[in-house]
Amino acid sequence: MAGTSTKGIWKVITASSMGTLIEWYDFYIFGSLAVVISTKFFPSDNPTAAFLSTLATFAAGFVVRPFGALFFGRLGDIIGRKYTFMVTLLLMGGATFLIGCVPSYESIGFFAPLLVLILRLLQGLALGGEYGGAATYVAEHSPKGQRGYWTSWIQTTATFGLFISLMVILVTRELLSSGEFDEWGWRVPFWISILMVIVSYIIRKKMHESPEFAKAKAEGKTSTNPLKESFGNKYNLKFVLLALFGAAMGQGVVWYTGQFYAMNFLKTVMFVESSQVDGLLGIALLFGTPFFVFFGWLSDKVGRKPIMMIGMLMAILLYRPIYKEMYRTTDLSLKTEIRPEQYYHAPDELPSPDIKIYTDGTKLDIIRNINKATGKEEVKNNITVNSADKWYLIFLVFIQVLFVTMVYGPIAAFLVEMFPVRIRYSSMSLPYHVGNGIFGGLLPAIATYLVSNAKQNGDPEFYLEGLWYPIIIGGICFVIGMVYLKSKNNTEHD
Repeated sequence: MAGTSTKGIWKVITASSMGTLIEWYDFYIFGSLAVVISTKFFPSDNPTAAFLSTLATFAAGFVVRPFGALFFGRLGDIIGRKYTFMVTLLLMGGATFLIGCVPSYESIGFFAPLLVLILRLLQGLALGGEYGGAATYVAEHSPKGQRGYWTSWIQTTATFGLFISLMVILVTRELLSSGEFDEWGWRVPFWISILMVIVSYIIRKKMHESPEFAKAKAEGKTSTNPLKESFGNKYNLKFVLLALFGAAMGQGVVWYTGQFYAMNFLKTVMFVESSQVDGLLGIALLFGTPFFVFFGWLSDKVGRKPIMMIGMLMAILLYRPIYKEMYRTTDLSLKTEIRPEQYYHAPDELPSPDIKIYTDGTKLDIIRNINKATGKEEVKNNITVNSADKWYLIFLVFIQVLFVTMVYGPIAAFLVEMFPVRIRYSSMSLPYHVGNGIFGGLLPAIATYLVSNAKQNGDPEFYLEGLWYPIIIGGICFVIGMVYLKSKNNTEHD
C-alpha cells in the first residue's frame, strides 16, 4: 500500500495529468469539430447522414477503447505503468496530427472517411491504455486514506482537455475569416497537438516507476498473465462486472451527456452559433472543474458510493427539465420579432431579410448555401442568444457538469481500490473503458438519431427524446450500484 508521505506527489500528478490532458484534448478535438468534419470527409448530398456518419466515426474511437485497455493494461501489469502510457501518448498524438493532414472527400473520395476511421481507431486504442495507467500511477503514489483527493486531479484533465480544445478552436476561428477556417483553419487544432505531445513526452520521460509496482516487481509478485487472472478468475471477474454495471456504465453516460451531448444539442438542435456555444461551454467547464477535486476529497471522508449514486440519481431526474429549459431559450415561436422599420431609420439601412432580431435581443441569421452535389439550396438557422439567455445556458450546462464531477471525481480511486496491484492496470481499465467507451461513447450518435427520428414523426417534444438513452442506462446502473456496491470505500481483494 502507499505510505503517508506526500513528498514528490505533485511532480507525479503534474507529469501524469499533463500527458492525460493532452490525450483528452486530442480526442475531443474531433468531437468538438464534428459539425465541420462532417462536411469535409463525407458526401455532402445529405448533411444529416454526413453528421451522423461523423458521430459514428467518433463513436468508433470509443468502441475500440476496451481493446486498448486489454492490450495496454496487460503491458502495464507486466512491464510497468510508466513505459506503457508513454507509448499511448505518442500513438494518440501521431494519430491526431495525421487526421489534420487527411485530404477532403472532394479530393480523394471514400479514402477520406476510411483514413479518418483508421486514425480514430488508433486514437481509441491509445486512450484505452492511457487512463488506467495514469490513474493507477497516481493512486500508487498516494498516501493511504487520501486516494480520492489525489486521483481527482487526474479526473480534472478530461474536462480541461475539452476546455482547451474549445478555446483553441475559438481562438482559431477568431484569427481567421469564416472562409479560411472552413477551408483549412479547422485543421490547425489537430496540428497544434503534436507540439503539446512533444512537451509531455519530455516530462514523462523523467518519471520513475510507481513504488507499489516497483516493490511487487522486485519481490517477483507481478502477474505473468494478467488478462487470465483478471477475467478468467471468477472471483475477480465478479468485481470487474460490478465496477462496470454498478458504476462505470452510469458514469459514462452522465459524463457524455453533460458535456458532449450538451454541446451537440446546442449546435444542432437549438442552432446556437458555434463560437458562442464553445464560449459558454468553456465558461461552464471552468466553473465546474474544481468540483472534481472537491468530490474526490469528500469521497475520502464519506465514501465513494454515496457521492457517485447521488450524482447519478440527480442527473436521471433532472435531465429532461434542464434540456426543456435550454430549448426554450431559443424557441423562436415564443419570441416577438422586431419589425425592421422599428430599429432602422433609412431604407438603405434595412437588413437582409435573412436577418431577424427579436425583442429580447436574440438574433437569427438564415444562412443559405447551394449544395454542390445536389445543386439544391440548403437553409440553416444560426441563432445568437442574448446576454441574459447566454448566462442562463451557462448555468444549465454548469449544473450538468456538477453531476459529472460527482460521478467522475471519485471513480478513479473507486476502481483502483477494487483490484490488487498485480492485475490492477488490466482489471480497472476494462470496466472503465467499456462504461465510457461503449455506453458513453455511443451516446451522441444514439441520442442524435432518436431526436431526428422523433422530429420526423412530428413529436412536439422531439428534442427531449435523445435523453432516454442516458436516463435508462443511468437508471439501470443506479439500481445495481445501490444494491451491490459497498457503502464504504472499497478495499483491495486478494
